[in-house]
Amino acid sequence: MSNLLFDEPGPRARRRIRLATVAGVLVLLALLALAVRQFAANGQLAAERWQPYATWPMWRYLLGGLWSTALAAVVSAALAMAAGIALALGRLSRRRAVRLPSAAYVEAVRTIPALLLVYLVLFALPRYGLDLPLFWKLVVPLAVSNAAAFAEIFRAGIMSVERGQGEAALALGLTHGQSMRLVVLPQAARRVLPSIVSQSVGLLKDTSLGFVVSYAELLYSGKVLANYNGLLIQTYIVVALVYLVVNASLSALARSLDRSVAGGGGPGRRITRGRRITRVPR
Repeated sequence: MSNLLFDEPGPRARRRIRLATVAGVLVLLALLALAVRQFAANGQLAAERWQPYATWPMWRYLLGGLWSTALAAVVSAALAMAAGIALALGRLSRRRAVRLPSAAYVEAVRTIPALLLVYLVLFALPRYGLDLPLFWKLVVPLAVSNAAAFAEIFRAGIMSVERGQGEAALALGLTHGQSMRLVVLPQAARRVLPSIVSQSVGLLKDTSLGFVVSYAELLYSGKVLANYNGLLIQTYIVVALVYLVVNASLSALARSLDRSVAGGGGPGRRITRGRRITRVPR
């Protein structure tokens, strides 16, 4: 749920947010109009400059870069979420030897830019005999960086689950580990699913750091294409629009999941029996 990580704004705060949003949109539209005017004055809107992007070879090349971006994002997210769950459980552990290192990792890594981690993997590790393949030079720093963010998301989800859930599982004879794995974590994962998708959107944008390691993701593919056809502005606008469509779709999915999770938090719970769904009071 989106309100796990911050307080819900009040009426006055929501009014200020709306005013700031309207002002920001007006400023953005003014800048966009100015940019379009400048592009038109310099001939950048001429039809012959955009015609190449109506051909399949151009889009096939860019879609290849988008596939590389998606692959790096999915692998990074999977590794980061697995590490994030372990770190979240570590931060909630009763053992100081587990809790303190987990907390130190999360607090330290959250202050380090992902770009710096990319540089460490790219330049520092090879000096010590660890030269990763090109794909992993991007995936490893992204997973390390986002693991801390996912850890905080999962920790907030676990803490939002009512304590009685775990206590009931213990009363039924489950161990603490079984209670966490079978009862608490599934509920926590469902509650933080919108936040996980939102964090994945940020991770997808971070794959543009593949530009640094020469990994052929979408932005790097756009650079190569612009150098080939000389259409620098047009190429980067098209790449930006592809990012916009993909990230907007994921953001819409996160909002839909948020509404779904919020709608499922009523006074009852749904139980599925074959094809029939009934609702029973708690």
